Amino acid sequence: MSAATENAKSHTVVDESARAVFLDVDGTYADHGVVPDGHVRAVRAARAAGHKVLLCTGRPLSMLDDEILGAGFDGVVASAGAHVKIGGEVLLDRRFPAGLAARTVEVLDVHDAVYILEAQEALHAPPAAMERLREIIEEHFRHSPTGAAAILGALRPAADLAAVPFAKVSVFASPVPMSRLLAEIGEGVAVVENSIAAEGRHSGELYLHGISKADGLAAAIEHLNIPREHSIAVGDGENDLEMVAYAGIGVAIEGSSPQLTALADRTAAPPREEGLVAAFAELGLS
Repeated sequence: MSAATENAKSHTVVDESARAVFLDVDGTYADHGVVPDGHVRAVRAARAAGHKVLLCTGRPLSMLDDEILGAGFDGVVASAGAHVKIGGEVLLDRRFPAGLAARTVEVLDVHDAVYILEAQEALHAPPAAMERLREIIEEHFRHSPTGAAAILGALRPAADLAAVPFAKVSVFASPVPMSRLLAEIGEGVAVVENSIAAEGRHSGELYLHGISKADGLAAAIEHLNIPREHSIAVGDGENDLEMVAYAGIGVAIEGSSPQLTALADRTAAPPREEGLVAAFAELGLS
């Protein structure tokens, strides 16, 4: 954990009743890119009550459309902790160093992997993989065209991907296991599961080793002057483990992995059941 993470523990808050709530997007706040009306109302009610509500997602800013942002938020922790933005101010913006970025792209291209380089400004992909990417994304969001549009609308083919500054890589299909890709890329990169790619494909999300959503959460609460014990994190995926463990109260969505559920203090129903409505009420947020 970074120094910012440790420093966040010592701050006091002006309004002692205020809480900072961090919501994962996919599978927590939204269901296949669609946000339930009840979740929008819950977020707005919590903010009206004086609490701070932020998204804390693996997605970069470029993958967050009006459907997801429409409720209004106090900030965003994006790219699984690599980027933090509050009130127009960027607190963190970590990207792959040039050498590591070039090596990552080289290994992915050697194996003809289907992937997206995720930057805050846009999503970048090999021109030859665009059609396959469209097929995978549209299949995943087949019941929610708006969810697919949020990704496809930000997608830009780029001939020189090694020159693109990116924070994370989503691998949607690879002919070799992710473990082999990691070994060939070398030190500095780690992997978590990809929430979009279907079973049967080698897939995952490559990110800078040592960075997690907990680091973004820590930077955000330090900026907001809210102590760690007044933070709440809600998530459902592998990349939520650190933030759920770190927050004052950790909430796992029902159906999450046993590891995440064991770390959490409580559970909430999934977005298709508008689980955040009851969770916010039980936590005294709305």
